[in-house]
Amino acid sequence: MHIAMWSGPRNLSTAMMYSFGARDDCAVWDEPFYAAYLAKTGQDHPMQTEILAAGEHDPALVAKRCVGAIPSGKTVFYQKHMTHHMVPAFDRDWMFGLTNIFLIRHPAKVVASYHAKRENPSLDDLGFRQQAEIFDAITAATGIAPAVIDSDDLLANPAKMLTKLCDSIGLKFQPAMLNWPKGGHSNDGVWAPHWYHAVWQSTDFAKPTVSDAPQNALSDASLPFYEHLAAHKLTVS
Repeated sequence: MHIAMWSGPRNLSTAMMYSFGARDDCAVWDEPFYAAYLAKTGQDHPMQTEILAAGEHDPALVAKRCVGAIPSGKTVFYQKHMTHHMVPAFDRDWMFGLTNIFLIRHPAKVVASYHAKRENPSLDDLGFRQQAEIFDAITAATGIAPAVIDSDDLLANPAKMLTKLCDSIGLKFQPAMLNWPKGGHSNDGVWAPHWYHAVWQSTDFAKPTVSDAPQNALSDASLPFYEHLAAHKLTVS
């Protein structure tokens, strides 16, 4: 099984990758298109030189690996994708054959968390618009709306939400998904020292560091895209 998890930044996406990485049958890949995105857009990001040196710049080659052989003899290939990395120039047909999942988080919390790591983000930096576009494209191409999971629901009840998520994609839940070793994952991207400090200290789905974040113009602009996906989110009783 090839899983593409589509998220914006600061959405609990790294913790989710660690969760799947704790499975005994799963290989993970951290933000496959990051270097290609920076090479194409020229965006100024923390650790940009290191990211460009470490990653593949050709999006076609990245996509080929996304649908190719699963590494390390595993049977599940979990790919943590950032929606804003999929610029319009990149072909998207490859994603329609994967098992796609969407991870969402309320925009006010995302803006507050992102700003602490990189100041003055734009709407496109946060990926909400692109997330809605990718969701709609996959739904139109496959005829089925992909699974959506809200990070707040995940934090409120990790075991139930992960079980529900696994059931929705035909994967057996493993209790190992609820914990991971402190200190990060061997497949963390080269950018991890800048972005992953908090999750490196974690061993499970701990409560978020941003709770009642105030809304602003940027979070207000992102809200309709978030709500579009939230209408499809998985719930548990």
